[in-house]
Amino acid sequence: MDEKILKSLYDIKLAIEEIDLFVSSVEKTFADYSKNILLRRGVERNLEIIRRSSK
Repeated sequence: MDEKILKSLYDIKLAIEEIDLFVSSVEKTFADYSKNILLRRGVERNLEIIRRSSK
C-alpha cells in the first residue's frame, strides 16, 4: 500500500482514539460537551484531522 495512504490511515486511527478517550473518560451529556470548550476544541480538532486525512 502507498506510504501516503498508510500515514493517512494512521492519522485517522489516532484521531479516533483521541476522540474516544476525550468523550468516554467520564459520563458526559451534550450539555456537558457544549459547556466544555477544551473538550469541544479537542474533538473538533481531531475531526478536522480525519477530514483532512481522508481527502
